[in-house]
Amino acid sequence: QVQLVESGGGLVLAGDSLRLSCAASGRTFGGAAMAWFRLAPGKERDFVAAVSWSGEGTSYADSVKGRFTIARDNAKNTVSLQMSSLKPEDTAVYYCAAGGPSIYGRVWSERSYAYWGQGTQVTVSS
Repeated sequence: QVQLVESGGGLVLAGDSLRLSCAASGRTFGGAAMAWFRLAPGKERDFVAAVSWSGEGTSYADSVKGRFTIARDNAKNTVSLQMSSLKPEDTAVYYCAAGGPSIYGRVWSERSYAYWGQGTQVTVSS
């Protein structure tokens, strides 16, 4: 049984940093991208960032470019999201996704991913 467990969410002030982690168990995801999405109140779940199997290929939503960094550790079967210069509009439930396409595929589409975590809340106060 595949499980993705996110951690690291919390309440921070605008301008602060926060690091999210996602630990996968049950299988490894060779060749597949892993990603983070987020769901804000009243909105649809949006793509945040994706990383290739090797970790060398990344893709980011325009809204987080230059502020967020995604990375993965295949030895530990984990993916992380380092978030800096947080803004109130970054407030959302953040979801880890795995089993996606290659980094050259539709990594921005939630339909591309087979496995999802339960989400972790990030709240940025002004």
